[in-house]
Formats: sequence, structure tokens, C-alpha cells
Amino acid sequence: MTVTEQPNSQNLHEAIFQKLRLLLVEGKIAPGSKLNERELAESLNVSRTPIREAIRRLAADGLVELIANRGAIAVQLSLEDVIHTFDVIADLEGFSGELAANHITDASLSELEALQYEMMASYARRDLSSYYKLNLRIHHLINQAANNPVLSRLFTQVNTRIEALRFRSNQDGVKWEKAVEEHQEMLDALKARDSQRMRKIMIQHVQNKRDVVVQLLKAETSSLEMAK
Repeated sequence: MTVTEQPNSQNLHEAIFQKLRLLLVEGKIAPGSKLNERELAESLNVSRTPIREAIRRLAADGLVELIANRGAIAVQLSLEDVIHTFDVIADLEGFSGELAANHITDASLSELEALQYEMMASYARRDLSSYYKLNLRIHHLINQAANNPVLSRLFTQVNTRIEALRFRSNQDGVKWEKAVEEHQEMLDALKARDSQRMRKIMIQHVQNKRDVVVQLLKAETSSLEMAK
């Protein structure tokens, strides 16, 4: 992707930030890799200034580490970090779902239905990138419907750490199909204003993601050890 630079353009800086964030989430910048400012600036056809600013924002969000004498490195979580983070986000999403079922408006429900329809279309095309973006919007909308700003901030902060792993969890066809079914169950629970059912569905949904990711990471670790 090439981004045309416009001096002092806030939109440009935001576009660069979102592009680098997507590259990290989709694994095109692999965990543990260095973010080379010069190479990124050349590939996106911009100066290094918006690249530098984007990297600082990514570091603040926990997607990048700034290491002395090494520069900016894409965060690589340990297996223990991954498990702990998923356990926390499961409780946050469960609480969020419970509150959303109690507070969601008809307008928000209609928006969720529209997003669900779009997401299903992406799933039918096996367009994982589009599917994930819509999936994330759905989770954020449910979180917003909970009407608890503190919960929203915590959710965003914690979820950012594992977005790349949540993206990868849908690369298994069977697990992806299961995730799609769970999203329909969420929508049904919200329509019924069934807060306890919604809480259970959200927690189970995240725990299923966690189990897929843990299995994936263990398999990768095993492969690396065998290759040595």
C-alpha cells in the first residue's frame, strides 16, 4: 500500500498508524521483528516523521516495544502472557455482554444486525481480513452498548495486546465456523435481552479463542524445537 503524503496532514498520520497497526495484527510484521523506519517510509511512500509518530503510538498501545540499541520491535507475548490476557479479556467481555443485554438500544441492535450480515458475507468469501475488521467492530459496539466508559477503556487496552492472536485464531476453518455460530448466538441473546445467557456466550467465545491460540503457539514452539 502506498500512502500519498500531505504536509501537516492529520489524516495522513492516522492512515499510517492504522496501516502499521493492521500489518502487526495480520502478522505481516511478525512478532519479534524490527520495525525499520526507513524501509517502512519507502514502502508507504511517506517521510519518516509519520512512521516515527505511528511507532510511538503503537508502543503506547502495547503492540510495539521500544528497546535501547535495538529500536522498535513487534511485541512477542510469552505463552503465559497470552493465557493470562485471554483470561482477563474473557471476564471483561462477559461483563460487557451482560451489561449490553440490559442497556442496548434498538438502534444499536439494528447496527449489530447489519454488521453481522456484512461479516457473514466476508465469511462466505473467506475474506479473513474483512471478516476480522467487522468482527472487531461488533465486539466494540457490544462493549459500547454496555454504557460503562471505564469498562470500555479497559477492554480496548487489554484487547489490543492479543488482537493479532485473535486474528490468527480464525485461520482454522472448523474453529472459524464455530466462532461465526457464536456470533449469531450473541445477537440472539441481545435481542432477547437475556443478560446471563449473553455473559456465558461471551466468556465461552473468548475461552474458545484462547484454546485455539494456545494450541497454535504450542505447535509452533514444538516445530521450532524439532527444527533445531
